[in-house]
Amino acid sequence: MKYNTLPNTDIKVSELCLGTMTWGRQNTQEQGFEQMSYAFDKGIQFWDTAELYPVPTLPELYGDTERIIGNWLKANGKRSELILATKIAGKAPFTKHIRTTGFTPEGIDEAIGNSLKRLQTDYIDLYQLHWPTRNTNFFGKRDYPSEAFETDEWKDNIYEVLTALAGHIKAGRIRHVGLSNETPWGVMRFIEEHKKDSSLPKMITVQNPYSLLNRLYEVGLAEVSHRENIGLLPYSPLGFGVLSGKYLGGKAPKDARVTLFPNYSRYSGPVATSATEAYAEIAREHNLSLPQMALAYLRTKPFVTSTIIGATTMPQLIENIESIAIELSDEVVAQIEAVHQTHPNPAP
Repeated sequence: MKYNTLPNTDIKVSELCLGTMTWGRQNTQEQGFEQMSYAFDKGIQFWDTAELYPVPTLPELYGDTERIIGNWLKANGKRSELILATKIAGKAPFTKHIRTTGFTPEGIDEAIGNSLKRLQTDYIDLYQLHWPTRNTNFFGKRDYPSEAFETDEWKDNIYEVLTALAGHIKAGRIRHVGLSNETPWGVMRFIEEHKKDSSLPKMITVQNPYSLLNRLYEVGLAEVSHRENIGLLPYSPLGFGVLSGKYLGGKAPKDARVTLFPNYSRYSGPVATSATEAYAEIAREHNLSLPQMALAYLRTKPFVTSTIIGATTMPQLIENIESIAIELSDEVVAQIEAVHQTHPNPAP
């Protein structure tokens, strides 16, 4: 395994981060245990979860992924050897069973306390805001919503949010903070408050979608990462499994994520399919596994700190982890860039 440093810290994290969002719905606790043990043995000591998981969300499953992780930690006693990240859910129609407020001090207190209990730990290494509570473009929205100009009830509470998080850092419940599904404006607002008052924590990471099918992070956020020393933690690096190639030719594999949940279609449009076919041809030409090529490409980017991989089967997880040994040639990278020029960001 290879390791990077979380920006603005002395914490080393594996270049591959173990994603967990299927545990408790598509995967049983036993299967989650198997994945955690295997990943840990392979040197992956950075794990990411959220109070919202598993997804798709169901009220009766709320928090089950964190519980599964907590049960593994209790059984294996490896907490001190791991860097653990989780997230607080934002306000949305699908989170009414969690709380109906946004990021308030009371909501943050409640969320952190409950996550600590479920994870059976007394601290969280990286605590992230899962998505903005204001009206903006994330979760598959490519363009800024016009309705934001007309009816946006959001009140800027970023100073209040950072003050609440600072209290938990001081108390030792969380160590560092990050963002998720954020825009350049949102990241810079948090940075602005930190620069005005250095007692407020600095956001050190952004967890956004980033893959061969969605490189929108490069449009504005990559420069923010560069100038402000903030790391990207790419999620959906294989585009809901589309970049495994298993859906090509109109295939619908049994128990695959997009087969089970067809509304998860942001990476499955005709242009994205055409791009995937082109990337698959590059992989075939160079005798590479398509998912391994896709994952290895993300590691060439200097703003990527750790790529979040998730799997529902052990063969998938093994193949994803083995991508760490792949170093792409200049020729392969050039061919990937050529496809990107003809199929730029086909998935939002």
